Amino acid sequence: MPLSFLTSDAGQDERFAAADLASRRAVEGWHRPYQLGPWRVATASLLLVLASYLLFAALIEGLAVGASGAVTLLVSGVVVIAVALRLLRVGVWVGAHGLRVTTLLRTNTVSWDGVEVRTAQQPVRLLALPRTVQGQALVVRKAHGGELPTVLTDHSPDFLGRSESFDVAADVIEGWATDLRRG
Repeated sequence: MPLSFLTSDAGQDERFAAADLASRRAVEGWHRPYQLGPWRVATASLLLVLASYLLFAALIEGLAVGASGAVTLLVSGVVVIAVALRLLRVGVWVGAHGLRVTTLLRTNTVSWDGVEVRTAQQPVRLLALPRTVQGQALVVRKAHGGELPTVLTDHSPDFLGRSESFDVAADVIEGWATDLRRG
């Protein structure tokens, strides 16, 4: 079984780019039209290492001292694992039914009829930290007002240092929105 996240797959970001309208409608489920970035994978990996230390400490604490401290460490380890896994799910997902924007705490799904997608130059957060820099962002606006949270930027953990991949992903998502809103 190949581990695609360990290999360099040059065509991965373009896999939805060539799809026509009929095949886009036939796609079942939700798909991320880009690869996870190295910053996101590294952060999740470090969180999982931290969780392993917490779980090992819970084992030692439980065997040596007692259950109260072990339970706290065990719960902390499980929470860190949950955060790491959710961090890997953050992003923009496309499917035949609509567009799904997933953040760390919330998931918003909008049908293709109720969404407008465009790329804009604006201040964006650097690696999802409070510091902002000038960059590009994929702006998703609902038809009846309001915007979904901006998670797809050229300075996000998925695209920092990979601006060509951001352009391809933004074009693919805009293409899905245009084709499936019309069709």
